Parts: sequence; structure tokens; C-alpha cells
Amino acid sequence: MGEQPIFSTRAHVFQIDPNTKKNWVPTSKHAVTVSYFYDSTRNVYRIISLDGSKAIINSTITPNMTFTKTSQKFGQWADSRANTVYGLGFSSEHHLSKFAEKFQEFKEAARLAKEKSQEKMELTSTPSQESAGGDLQSPLTPESINGTDDERTPDVTQNSEPRPEPAQNALSFSHSSAISKHWEAELATLKGNNAKLTAALLESTANVKQWKQQLAAYQEEAERLHKRVTELECVSSQANAVHTHKTELNQTIQELEETLKVKEEEIERLKQEIDNARELQEQRDSLTQKLQEVEIRNKDLEGQLSDLEQRLEKSQNEQEAFRNNLKTLLEILDGKIFELTELRDNLAKLLECS
Repeated sequence: MGEQPIFSTRAHVFQIDPNTKKNWVPTSKHAVTVSYFYDSTRNVYRIISLDGSKAIINSTITPNMTFTKTSQKFGQWADSRANTVYGLGFSSEHHLSKFAEKFQEFKEAARLAKEKSQEKMELTSTPSQESAGGDLQSPLTPESINGTDDERTPDVTQNSEPRPEPAQNALSFSHSSAISKHWEAELATLKGNNAKLTAALLESTANVKQWKQQLAAYQEEAERLHKRVTELECVSSQANAVHTHKTELNQTIQELEETLKVKEEEIERLKQEIDNARELQEQRDSLTQKLQEVEIRNKDLEGQLSDLEQRLEKSQNEQEAFRNNLKTLLEILDGKIFELTELRDNLAKLLECS
């Protein structure tokens, strides 16, 4: 089979309810692959979709079809051969627009292919008629055999001229007799050719009728073969759909492998980050321990500082008390010295008086 998928997408498939002609009936439980196929042997485009092994869409695109967008994600078209209306629900507006563009493109291609096919049929059905008609384009008429009125005019003109001499009349008569025999022979030849051409025309007409009968038989045979090919295409489309599904699976596997590779790289990066985090955690724990030791040491130092402050304050208090005692002692000593000075002065005075 010369049929190959040329565009594929995924959508939910619906058909119009044959009873109400209004409600949509889903023909697939989930989104399935919808593909455009091109048959190079018959030069036709088809839309095919399989749900498992069941063909839920098998629509041949014709120039009279129209794909209509009924919403941002839903489109439909009518198939007169299948006597139904198909509907497709897409996951996004972009997928719907792409499918509609391809539909219009393949519809135009189908129109051009149909015109070329009609031109070929016209060319194959008319060559015999053209060949027969070409031979009969100049039919034999009395004017072409005996000459037209213009061709016979010179005879009238000659007859209007003065009569020649008797000798000249005899020569002219013998010459005209030879010409008459010649034209009679030419006339007989032309009549024979005319009879042959008439027979050929009748034979061509009979052949045309026979060819029409053969063409009708060929058309019936072609229709029967078309139905048989359609049945075989349904079987072949399953294999093509399996191949398409396999291709999609391979693409999915490749995408998953790439995703897995990216994930592995991300996991490796995360492992490195975890190792770095562990090192940072160890450093943090070490610093925390050192900080705790420093805090304990700081507390000890604070205790020692508090003790020293208390001792310093006690020493300062003792020094203050010592200063106060010393000051009192000095004051007492000054009083004693003053008294001793007065006593010395009094003794000196007594000595002087005695």
C-alpha cells in the first residue's frame, strides 16, 4: 500500500447522534491519535483514527468538505460518504488551529488532484473522436467537388466574351472534354474517400459506444475495487497506526531518557549540594561547640570578674576605712602635738620665770 501518515495529533473523537442529529456521542474514552494519510496510488487524502484495533474515523477528504471551528478547542466536519459528522476536542487552541490548517491544505490538494484526474479522463476519452473529427473537418460538399460559385464565375465570364473561331472552338472543346474526364475521375476518387470516411465515422461512433460501455464497466469494477481497497486499507491502517503508535512510543521513550538524564544530573548536583551541606553542618556543629566552650569560658571569666569586682570593692572599702582611721589618727596626733607644743611653751615660760 502506498499510504503514509503525513500529520498526526491527539484529540477526543465524537460523532453526531444518528437519531437526534444534535447530540455528540463520544467514540473514545480518552484522547487518541488522529492522523492524515496520503495514498499515492489513488492520489487521495484520508483522516484515520484508531481506538485500539477499532477504526473510529475513516474519512476521505473531498473538495466539498469544510472543517468548522465551533469553539476554541473543538472542530467538526461532515462526511457524506460515511453519512455522519465527526467532532474533535483538542487540548489547546494551537492544536485545533494546526489541524484546521492541514485540513484546508489537504482539501486544496484533493481539489487539484481531482481536476488533474478529470483532465486525464477527458484526454483519454476524446483522442479517437478528435482523430475522426480531424479527418472530417472538411466534409465533401457539392461546392468542394464542383467548385464554389466564385470558382465557376470565370466560366460565365468566358462565355460572355466574343465567340472564338471554329478551330479554336474545337481545340477548346477537346481540352474541356479532357478536363471534364479529369474532374470526373477526381469526383469518383473523392466519392470513394467520402464513403471510406463515412464508414470510418460510423465505425468510430460504434467504437465510442463500445468504449462508453467499457468505461461504465470499468467504473463499476473500479467502485468494487475501491470498496475492496477501503476494506484492505482499514486493515492496513491498523498496521500504520501501530507503526505510528510505535514511533510515538519511541519518541516518548527518548524524551523520558532525556528527562531521566536531566534528573540524574540534577540528582548528582543535589548530592554535591548535600555533601556541601553536610560539610557546612559539620562546620556549624564545630563552631557551635566552640561557641559553647567560649560561652562557658566567658561565664567562668564573668564569675572571676564578678569575684574580682567584689574583692576590689571590699579592698576599696577597707582602704577607705583605713584612710578614715589614719585621718582620725592624724587629727588626734595633731592635737597631741599641739598640746605638747603648748606644754613646751609653758615649760619654757616657767623656766624663764624661775
